[in-house]
Amino acid sequence: MRSLVASAQEREAARDSVAAAARWREALELLPRNTRQHDTILQRLSALGDSAGKSERQAEVDRVRARYGKHGAIVSAIAVFLLKFKFVILLLLTKGKLLLLGLTKLSTLSSMALFLGFDARFFGWPLALGIVLSIYVHEMGHVAANRRHGIRTTAPMFIPGFGALIVSQQAFHSDWVEADIGLAGPLWGLGAAVVEYAVFRATGNPFWATLTQWCALINLFNLTPVWQLDGAHAFKAMSRAHRLTATAGLVAALALSGERMLWLAILGASWAVFTMRPSTRADRRAVGYYLALTGALSLLAALCRAPI
Repeated sequence: MRSLVASAQEREAARDSVAAAARWREALELLPRNTRQHDTILQRLSALGDSAGKSERQAEVDRVRARYGKHGAIVSAIAVFLLKFKFVILLLLTKGKLLLLGLTKLSTLSSMALFLGFDARFFGWPLALGIVLSIYVHEMGHVAANRRHGIRTTAPMFIPGFGALIVSQQAFHSDWVEADIGLAGPLWGLGAAVVEYAVFRATGNPFWATLTQWCALINLFNLTPVWQLDGAHAFKAMSRAHRLTATAGLVAALALSGERMLWLAILGASWAVFTMRPSTRADRRAVGYYLALTGALSLLAALCRAPI
């Protein structure tokens, strides 16, 4: 225990927040719940999980709250999302090493090949490959968020005809952590869709518009708050009022974009409002993050709407 704490403190001193979070997480699992040491480490983990770019995000949050007053909480949550999104775009464009991590795993590569062969029969090889890589980016978003919060996870595994998944090998230590990890997949998926849309705008090739639409729709589907989909993880960090706000946002996105995929999310959200137990530690960031993702993905899907 002492060695783990010492190692975590050394990693913090070296400003390696990912490694420090992993060490603190190991220490947390050795302690009984409802003890002072457990609560102290839990607070340390929460701080580390939000540390990347914290000063920039906090400055933006303070500025927005000062401007919008009582409405600043939701607006500032969206501002935080935009800063997260900027980071993802930069990572995708600069060939982040983490994106290559999953491709070193035989289980990921072999399952990707099976998935690609299955999809290619319906979509052709070029579009099937684009869809597979877009889903891979989505899953690596979950992997990155798990690592940031010190949670071990498996490499992405593809299931032909279904999609892909990763499995967190340790329990989430707060509702917000679960929401942040759940929404990281659609966030990275949105980053991939924006890159694809930029290529379409630059080349005029309709293939990239079709791929952008598929990527946006896949990530919109994942925001449906049912079962183990990403939207369900986000809703776990919301109060009932937050969930009603999220549902209203889905209805507005449907009215503005005409994207029929949103009906699934609306039905799922309506069910979750009345059947899912509200979080006792609701976090406004979850609803702002969810609304921003819904709006951005709906817009991209509408911009690239074509027969599919």
